Amino acid sequence: MEIKVLFTILISTIFINNYVLYQILGLCPFLGVSKKLDSALGMGLAVIFVMTLASFITYLVYKYILVPYDITYLRTIFFILVIAALVQLVEMIIEKTSPGLYQALGIFLPLITTNCAVLGVAVLNINSGFIDAEMGLLKSVIQGFGGGVGFTLALLLMAGIRERLELAEIPENLKGLPITFIIAGIMALAFLGFSGMKI
Repeated sequence: MEIKVLFTILISTIFINNYVLYQILGLCPFLGVSKKLDSALGMGLAVIFVMTLASFITYLVYKYILVPYDITYLRTIFFILVIAALVQLVEMIIEKTSPGLYQALGIFLPLITTNCAVLGVAVLNINSGFIDAEMGLLKSVIQGFGGGVGFTLALLLMAGIRERLELAEIPENLKGLPITFIIAGIMALAFLGFSGMKI
């Protein structure tokens, strides 16, 4: 039974409750980094790593520090500190292993710290009741991983479409950001179709 629950959480966060296209979180990197597939993939992998680890660490911080000391009102500050530390780690790793990707991501890599999708996963894990439930830590990590995969999927789809649009004839007044918003809206409508899916 537990495997079915974990699978449901994973599929739900990737397709049905996609943080970018359904919950409208994390639009800054979604619109900014989705011009090229290479940078979109690099950003997506970084977000998967940060979301998964942030879900793991924030769960432990909340359950073993904030709740016992009755300081749950400080959760946002603690969660942002955890996310900022993880982003610094990712930034150092990418800078050492792939300087080209580091340059391509530019300012958007440090912006993962303030990406509301990453913070949203941590807060939703707490609000989903995973803290007191059995297998709470595992469910939180799966939700974080699924959220990151869903974010990456949306980013890659948008990057692929935008690369193809460079070759298309688009009216002058729709070039750039206007056509990007139209595509994002159509993608959100397409993902809304998953909301009727029974698992």
